[in-house]
Amino acid sequence: MKLTMTGKQIELTQALKNRVEDRFSKLDRYFHRETEATVTLSVQREKQVVEATVYSGSLLVRVEEATDDMYVSIDNAVDILERQLRKHKTRIEKKLKKETFEAAALEQIPYGETVEEETEFKIVRKKRFATKPMSAEEAILQMNLLGHQFYIFNNAESGEPNIVYKRKSGDYGLIEII
Repeated sequence: MKLTMTGKQIELTQALKNRVEDRFSKLDRYFHRETEATVTLSVQREKQVVEATVYSGSLLVRVEEATDDMYVSIDNAVDILERQLRKHKTRIEKKLKKETFEAAALEQIPYGETVEEETEFKIVRKKRFATKPMSAEEAILQMNLLGHQFYIFNNAESGEPNIVYKRKSGDYGLIEII
């Protein structure tokens, strides 16, 4: 795993770097060598915050952990990442057993028209993601792994772009674009 560390409002000492490398090396068994991880250590409102994002092919896993001790934050972040990865791996294995190779036969349908930006709105950040066909359950899992409130994906059954989102009640919603 290629590990990139940065510090915000904190000096990255050799001890901190060693702790991050040691703890994140525990995750190597889940990934290929070309996997990239970005770890940001910072101090925010008297809390020691660790933000970690792992990029591996189409999988993107993110965690943010804040405690009073930076070393505890690092340990907790790695533990959370490992739990998320085990959960994701189990669900994928169950899905593969259930559906065998149906998903491989589906073709990815390209998006329709692109939306033009309106000049009166200020866009401060732009992201691009490649989507792959998946079920709504897989999309919810991916959304939870990222820690986001919504996730856009191509529905494996219909081939149409869909959006899953987390409702205030804790349940999930699905928007089907027609």
